[in-house]
Amino acid sequence: MTALRHALLLLVLLPLAACKNDAPAPVAAGEAAPAEQATTQAASAEDPQRAAQAEAAVQAAAEAAAKAPPPVEGTDYVTIANGQPFDTAPGRIEVVEFFGYVCPFCAAVQPQVAAMKAKLPPDVHFVYVPAAFGAMWDNYAKAFYAAEAMGLLDKTHDAMFRAIHIDQTLKGERGMDKPEDIAGFYANYGANPGQFLNSMQSFAVATKMNRARQYMTEAFANGDQMGTPAFVVAGKYRVKGKSVDDMFRIINQLIVAERTKLGAATPAAPAPAAAEAPQG
Repeated sequence: MTALRHALLLLVLLPLAACKNDAPAPVAAGEAAPAEQATTQAASAEDPQRAAQAEAAVQAAAEAAAKAPPPVEGTDYVTIANGQPFDTAPGRIEVVEFFGYVCPFCAAVQPQVAAMKAKLPPDVHFVYVPAAFGAMWDNYAKAFYAAEAMGLLDKTHDAMFRAIHIDQTLKGERGMDKPEDIAGFYANYGANPGQFLNSMQSFAVATKMNRARQYMTEAFANGDQMGTPAFVVAGKYRVKGKSVDDMFRIINQLIVAERTKLGAATPAAPAPAAAEAPQG
């Protein structure tokens, strides 16, 4: 129950205390990184109790979206000038999460993200985009893309949050993990450590890192400070919101609004609750 209370507290505070792009220096041994103490005991998406709570929260957000007024530009979302999807085929609606494995608030919200992702209808494509704010952030962003190339993400994404923020077998913001240490984590899930290191240092991963940085810069071009977690719908709308539940409510509404613009019917699979198009 203590873990669950910590997770719920962070979900309430998250929009006010997201991880920012001023990446901290590694923390000295024995010290706690900012906000890290609060997430040390936070439940993960692999925790059955936390997963059930997250699923209920996602359902509540969908129901709230159906009853709430349309989202308002500037308050609920920011329109991205000339925005385009990051990695989604035409005709599908993209939801992007900017995240960082070392970010304690991303760790706290991951169970709810996982629950939402599992319930998205066929016309919605969810994409994780790792933030690269320098220092330890970059090593973990490289690891994300190396794991993606090796087909390991389904097994390792939630597990990486757990390793950093719960088990503390990796340092995250408490220090500076060597690339070899990170590769060792993925070796537990079938990766060859040497091949994984080579992938982290490859031109292909560097190219993806540069594209992710550029996409995040464009999403925050209005002058807001870049931070994680952050969500973009359809490449056009960066979600704001006053709380985590509010953010998921807005995501649901923007999905339906974009579907309306595309002239598509709601798929038969479970879909976000209906909402009117956003108003400026």
